Amino acid sequence: MTAPLDLDYLRRAPKVLLHDHLDGGLRPGTVAELAAECGYTELPAETADELATWFREAADSGSLELYLETFAHTVAVMQTPVGLRRVARECAEDLAADGVVYAEVRFAPEQHLESGLSLDEVVEHVLAGFREGEESARAQGREIRIGCLLTAMRHAARSREIAELTVRFRDRGVVGFDIAGAEAGYPPSRHLDAFEYMRTCNAHFTIHAGEAFGLPSIHEAIAFCGTDRLGHGVRITDDITVGPDGEMTLGLLANYVRDKRIPLELCPSSNVQTGAVANLEEHPFDLLARLRFRVTVNTDNRLMSDTTMSREMLALVNTFGYGWSDLERFTINAMKSAFIPFDQRLALIDEVIKPGYAVLIG
Repeated sequence: MTAPLDLDYLRRAPKVLLHDHLDGGLRPGTVAELAAECGYTELPAETADELATWFREAADSGSLELYLETFAHTVAVMQTPVGLRRVARECAEDLAADGVVYAEVRFAPEQHLESGLSLDEVVEHVLAGFREGEESARAQGREIRIGCLLTAMRHAARSREIAELTVRFRDRGVVGFDIAGAEAGYPPSRHLDAFEYMRTCNAHFTIHAGEAFGLPSIHEAIAFCGTDRLGHGVRITDDITVGPDGEMTLGLLANYVRDKRIPLELCPSSNVQTGAVANLEEHPFDLLARLRFRVTVNTDNRLMSDTTMSREMLALVNTFGYGWSDLERFTINAMKSAFIPFDQRLALIDEVIKPGYAVLIG
């Protein structure tokens, strides 16, 4: 018997998450407690419930730039070893509780130096928190593996340094590199030195591209920088024409992305909040899925979007009528695209994901 597609059963489904920001996924109560501990007095609300509401409403601006301003408060309470480890530990625990079996969680070490920590120390504390969270989840009967992505801010000039940091820690839990921040005016090619270094070291990286800015950002990320995945990439639809009869024609760039199986780290709720799409019904996720792009489901920022992987899946089910087999395909897409060795990806697909969905499909 096929399990019903409700939130309870969706939480039981094994999920894979490739695009999740550590500083965008704090528990509201943790923000309040860490602010009190470190003396941060700029929070816009006091209680956990009030903070949860404020973050969600502030992020619903329809502007990526305004959306990004909410991170000033979360980053402010992630400046100490205690804060970093706690946030990372709780991230792993929360994802595991939602049925995520593999996640790549990203953050920008350069934003966590205000209390005197070095870049290496910041990464060490976050990785320690992830391991603690994995162990805590295991003690509760839930298995999760967290890989860390180190992000460089595209408006800054430390990308090569962060790329080197990524390679330095790649055997200790860091699986890849990323650039993030406002796209307009800060093209990926500004950081070409970092991407060339990553390629020289045979290391993986993804690039935020095609969210607030269109095809030029995607083209640069692929043609100049050689990205392995596209962070968001939702604007690839600018290169897809739908005729009056419903026939779809792909331009050269869209064809290349599909042909090369370049993964799209799509974040439905976040894309609506930042104005990348007008509403969920108009989100091109379904169009791209039907065209067999390698689409994946992601949360982006669980605090700002008041979401989880299960809720993102439920939103897609309710909007586009997906079934368990569709969700399994999106999950396998993500696992195929992860930045861990092939044999480990295959083991998770064959031993965890497929058996988990077989139970739900019935």
